[in-house]
Amino acid sequence: MTRARARYGRFTGGPDPLADPLGAGDLVDELAERVLAGESVREALRGLLRDGPGQRPGLASLDRRLAQRRRQLTDAGRLDDVLAEVREHLDRALDVEREALANDPGEDARFAEARLDALPEATSQALRALRTYDWSSPQARAHYQQALDQLRRDVVDQQFADMTESIAAMSDPAAQQRLRALLTELTTLLDAYRDGTATEADYQSFLATHADLLPDPPATLAEFVDDLARRAAARDRLLDSLTPEQRAALAGAMAQALDELGLREQMAGVHERLRALRPELPATGPSRMSGSEPLSLPDATAALAELADIDALRAQLADARTSGNLADIDEDAVARALGRGARDDLAALQQAQRALTEEGYLSADRLHLSPKAIRRIGRRALRTVLSRIEGAERGDHADRRGGPAGEPTGTHRPWTFGDEAAVDVVRTVRNAALRRAASGGPPLDPQDFAVAETETVSRAAVALLLDRSWSMAENDTWAPAKTLALALHALITTTYPLDALAVIAFANLAQVIPPVEVADLEVSGVQGTNLQHALLLAGRFLERHRGAQPLVMVVTDGEPTAHLLPGGDWWFDWPPSRETITATVAQVDRLTQRAVPISWFRLGEDPRLASFLDAMAQRNGGRVLAPSPGRLGEYVVSDYVRARSRT
Repeated sequence: MTRARARYGRFTGGPDPLADPLGAGDLVDELAERVLAGESVREALRGLLRDGPGQRPGLASLDRRLAQRRRQLTDAGRLDDVLAEVREHLDRALDVEREALANDPGEDARFAEARLDALPEATSQALRALRTYDWSSPQARAHYQQALDQLRRDVVDQQFADMTESIAAMSDPAAQQRLRALLTELTTLLDAYRDGTATEADYQSFLATHADLLPDPPATLAEFVDDLARRAAARDRLLDSLTPEQRAALAGAMAQALDELGLREQMAGVHERLRALRPELPATGPSRMSGSEPLSLPDATAALAELADIDALRAQLADARTSGNLADIDEDAVARALGRGARDDLAALQQAQRALTEEGYLSADRLHLSPKAIRRIGRRALRTVLSRIEGAERGDHADRRGGPAGEPTGTHRPWTFGDEAAVDVVRTVRNAALRRAASGGPPLDPQDFAVAETETVSRAAVALLLDRSWSMAENDTWAPAKTLALALHALITTTYPLDALAVIAFANLAQVIPPVEVADLEVSGVQGTNLQHALLLAGRFLERHRGAQPLVMVVTDGEPTAHLLPGGDWWFDWPPSRETITATVAQVDRLTQRAVPISWFRLGEDPRLASFLDAMAQRNGGRVLAPSPGRLGEYVVSDYVRARSRT
């Protein structure tokens, strides 16, 4: 014998099943990529669930697989002839009987032929009409009995999958007694389940008693009830999908089979209890199947039950994409429809969401990021921006000049004539004591005096004005603008915590956006670029920080086209009206009078905007920069750092 040689390589069948689960930080970084690409927080969270974290499939993949499985089921057969197999046995019986009658010259044979010719078309009615027929051919009688037996099996198996496999003949009184005993105990079990008194031990005892009739039962009582209820609802959907004539024929056949087995009342009782226990299961609705071959009654019931599962699952997936709540998706139904691997994919999504929530990155409604997550996204935005800045421009951002006021550095220097720094009394007395102990002299000498070194503490008030008009989305400049706002906020909070930042977004109107809400900011769907209102809010913000160095930075891709009216409403006109330009220039002049420099960051190549901003820079003394969208964050952060360094 030769031993088979095993070869090992990288797993290529999807995500690595042995890989560590993604940490919450990794998930936030994935969200950050979406937010920095211009999506809102809600869109980013929905996108993560839709596409899946890391290499794991998301809700969209599950939905596609469910849709594919649904197509497979609808193409598997048709529902209009679920008694086809029963009809085949009956037709074979009639053919054999007619052949036997044709060889009989007697009058009784002619009468029997006439009776057979008058049989109803409906299978169930034909079977009922033949109950008193005296068969001439034993072989034909056997085929007829097979038809009856097949109908009884189908009717029982459509409610209990494969129950009759262990029963040799459904006409056997002992087999019928076993079925009646099972239904009697099942009714008692369902009543106890309804009342909340049934236990898993009761269920296991029930299974042990009827093990041969229930070949592959669910593991728990709740799953068993669910399975029976799904099949009961599927039977109702099957009847609902047929024409009135087909429905009457099938219902009659089922009633006839149950009557002959003595199970009609018991089965009806079980059915009523199942519908009451699971009223949410659809008993009606579209149940069209387009296959070419007819399905048997049990197969049709199973297919419709699975189709109902799939339809419910797809609705749950749609709700989850909207609400962000994955807990309402039925994991067992996913496993039934798509297998264990799909359930594992869903579990990975749920674990990712739990990790985000447990580690404080998601809010309670699961569709908003917490301030902790926003800070992490801001730091990622800052890294993105700083990675584009050359090393010579990146490092020395702090101002280390000494001064008369500020934070002590822990070092001292001798006092010199004209020094404005406060004398360090303790250090001065210590110096005098040491000098006298060593060489004597006066109690206090000018060389004894010392002052403490301090680091200048400067504060800045930064107003960042972001154009959020619709053109920013059309020109693909909104994502870089939002990235720079997040990066600037992260830089200020980590490196210059004494600085104040106001993000002012403007379209037809302007508003101050709290830094934690910048990540969720979207472009406006209303026309207008109200720079006048934005500059007005910037002036009010700087007024509240009079002792700080004022900085105003404006990011825009269009000239002003809107302004505030005296009553508080707004006016839009394009090309810009004289009133809009005048109102905007007036706000620029107010800031200029207060010696507030404005840095203008022009996006795009609009010559009218370029001319307007050049004129504003000349009036104000600021400057105009025209970065490409990809370098916008670099320009803004560098401008802020340079301005802080000149403090």
